[in-house]
Amino acid sequence: MRLRQLALVAADLEPALDSLGSTLGVELCFRDPGVAEFGLHNGLLAIGDTFLEVVSPVQDGTTAGRLLDKRGGDGGYMVIVQTTEYERLAGRLPDLGVRVVWRHESAKASSVHLHPKDLGGPITSIDAMADEAGWLWAGPTWRDHVRTGTVAELSGAVIAAEDPDALAARWAEVLDRPLDGRVIRLDRGRIVFESAGARGAGLDAIEVTVTDRSRAGEVHQLIGTEFRFV
Repeated sequence: MRLRQLALVAADLEPALDSLGSTLGVELCFRDPGVAEFGLHNGLLAIGDTFLEVVSPVQDGTTAGRLLDKRGGDGGYMVIVQTTEYERLAGRLPDLGVRVVWRHESAKASSVHLHPKDLGGPITSIDAMADEAGWLWAGPTWRDHVRTGTVAELSGAVIAAEDPDALAARWAEVLDRPLDGRVIRLDRGRIVFESAGARGAGLDAIEVTVTDRSRAGEVHQLIGTEFRFV
């Protein structure tokens, strides 16, 4: 299992994409028309073979719009992990009391979005690709847009929680991964749980592996999210 894509929600899409692109040295690789189903438009940025997505509501009453209101502005929205054990993990969900709010099954990809009230924290998706190195959600030409002069990959999702120990245990149970304190270590990447601040529970920070190791330790505030260079 690996961390493959993280999503942010922004009230204004284009400035958010521009800010991320200029600070991280990455570029837009795809706009997914499929997110219109959720009342959104989006843009994806390729960071190595991992992806940072920004979504923004284009109609009233969306989950993303409610999150903007709840957390007082732009911020973290979704965590997507990729697995080679999709059928086993998805099959366990009913026994774990986790509802699926959206499902995709095709020859190219499978995906389940988990109900955030049953898991806790941001919306979480468990995905599998027929081509493990590919990523359907990033479009057919994402490799042409990879720029790694500044950052190499997304390496961590930091989730704020009122009870980080309990939330970490719940995620470890559902993802069926070992827990090391408040850290779930994946085959590539990790998920970290920290105490929530004034904005409440959610995806609060993103760890990004930098190409120039002398920049490790830098912190940038972008789209209501802390980007930690590691």
